[in-house]
Amino acid sequence: MALKQVWEPIQIGSLTLENRIMMGSMHVGLERLEGGVERLASFYAERARGKVGLIVTGGIAVLPEGGMGEAYCNAYADEHIEKLRPIPRAVHAAGGKIALQLFHAGRYAYKETTGLDPVAPSPLQAPINRTKPRALEPEEIERTIQAFADAALRAKKAGFDAVEIMGSEGYLINQFLSPVTNHRTDEWGGDFARRARFGVEVTRRVRQAVGDGFPIIFRMSGLDLVPDSTTMEETLRFARMIQEAGADALNVGIGWHESKVPTIAMMVPRGAYVWVARQVREAVSIPVIASNRINDVRHAEEILRDQHADMISMARPLLADPEIVKKSMEGRFAEVNTCIACNQACLDHIFDGKTASCLVNPVVGREEEWRLVPAAVKKKVAVVGGGPAGLEAARVLAERGHQVVLMEKRTQLGGQLTYAVQVPGKQEFAETLRYYRTQLDRLGVEIRLGVDVRAGDLLAEGFDEAVLATGVIPRKPELPGIDLPHVVSYPQIFEREVSVGSRVVMIGAGGIACDLSHLLSENLQLSPETAKYLMEYRILGPKELESVKSSRRRISMLRRGKQVGTGLGKTTRWATLANLKRNGVEMFTEIEYREITTEGVRFVHAGEERLLPADTVVIAAGSTPNNRLYDALREKLPVHLIGGAREAGELDAKRAIFEGARIGRTI
Repeated sequence: MALKQVWEPIQIGSLTLENRIMMGSMHVGLERLEGGVERLASFYAERARGKVGLIVTGGIAVLPEGGMGEAYCNAYADEHIEKLRPIPRAVHAAGGKIALQLFHAGRYAYKETTGLDPVAPSPLQAPINRTKPRALEPEEIERTIQAFADAALRAKKAGFDAVEIMGSEGYLINQFLSPVTNHRTDEWGGDFARRARFGVEVTRRVRQAVGDGFPIIFRMSGLDLVPDSTTMEETLRFARMIQEAGADALNVGIGWHESKVPTIAMMVPRGAYVWVARQVREAVSIPVIASNRINDVRHAEEILRDQHADMISMARPLLADPEIVKKSMEGRFAEVNTCIACNQACLDHIFDGKTASCLVNPVVGREEEWRLVPAAVKKKVAVVGGGPAGLEAARVLAERGHQVVLMEKRTQLGGQLTYAVQVPGKQEFAETLRYYRTQLDRLGVEIRLGVDVRAGDLLAEGFDEAVLATGVIPRKPELPGIDLPHVVSYPQIFEREVSVGSRVVMIGAGGIACDLSHLLSENLQLSPETAKYLMEYRILGPKELESVKSSRRRISMLRRGKQVGTGLGKTTRWATLANLKRNGVEMFTEIEYREITTEGVRFVHAGEERLLPADTVVIAAGSTPNNRLYDALREKLPVHLIGGAREAGELDAKRAIFEGARIGRTI
């Protein structure tokens, strides 16, 4: 696909950007580490070298009570100017441009990190914060507005090319605008104009501070996705007011952090919220930036071509591949390591107080330590196992100049990633498989499929070292009736080796069981495309269609422990479980198994013995490492064990790819 619109320069205030891809703001937490500012500088510079048009930093606090409690992420004192300066200096040296995001978390600020009570328009506690905020006094509101302006001027003095005012995602400015969080009755709350006043005054004051021409982007909430919040009509009025107050561009954010609607998870269709940006664009005359689940520059081109937006914000896609823009510019689309929106190493890490990384690109946050260097001694290396650990190990080893032979027992590469792509909402994993196939072909890795590797084979062929990524063996629990003909293991279903009945009981309720339940709970008779066809041609009316659509398998999950979905990501688990419940999947925890019978599964729950009828019983009760080849080789050849073969448990692609990347840099 030839790209045109995305490479057209765009003007934001006095700033000319060479293309229309922006790296959106993310908290990555590198400032917590030793040499944090230098690490951030290296992180951003890497993206600048990748030709992204504009980078926006993570949120930089305008006041101590509204920040993240980190030493670097501040611009509320003149002493912070010098601390910030290395970031734009490194980005400019790499040929890029960078904006500083002016940030105040409001009631989302954590007292545990700032040491201060959070503040907000009204004293209403956020469901994601243990601390109730106190309401800002009028004089404090004035102080806060001025703090945004002062921080903007410091950003300009530190060498940043622009500022972005954070007015989205449920942070302070958004809290003033929404009737859900602003219950004030003074000049800062009540009707829409008074609720909007805070954001408008912040923008006006920032413009006065930085002067005409210096670029101001306002990140506004296009949809709050919380009940009874700002209406679309009010949102568009607010957009016009922000333009009049002096903003040069509007970046349209989607959803609050407390929203019960997934907005950036893999289950969200690509570009699902572009329509919101288009509505804003039609209401204003300044450039509008679209965001959320846009992970391919070709898709960005379509959005721009169809005039839904003037620019595209990609945040996590530039974690997954810092060269996504450069590769796309050169037509190397197949070489892009695409963001799969799993959240497992970025958002999950940040919400756990860790530094952000990336499941498909664990180099994130390790740019300096993990910079690839050619191997001092070129070796012939066998990589046994074509799952995510083996694929990454083979790729890195080959990049460094080793002669790599990748051997896989199955007839296709991917290991258990080939299972994941079958699960509704997880098709993005196909992009990861495409990336590895492309890279291994580019690097000349010899691939042998359908090979059951023996220790003697490796020794006879004269390999210098071996990396074993042989994965796991599904665990078979000791349970009466486990060998009955209607009892199957989870790989048999993913491999389509068995038929599945209409009543299914899962032995196990971890991540694998959840994925499989999602797959099996899909309608037995009707795809979405078929449903649309039947409605359009009036073959079925709404009532008949609903009756057919409601025909699903009856699925139950059983677990000895207390929690369903262990192994699922922290920020996506709730959405996955809600989806399963909507599809009628039953979940029983803290049960005691009795036996599997020809009729179903007998167990004790809450002191009562029950029999769940089942046509098919699926064993998804964990796994054990497949490390037999390691035991046969370790005294005869330098051998390395990675991924599930080293440590089983829930399937963990994040750990597998990390270990593959690490061992690839070690040999």
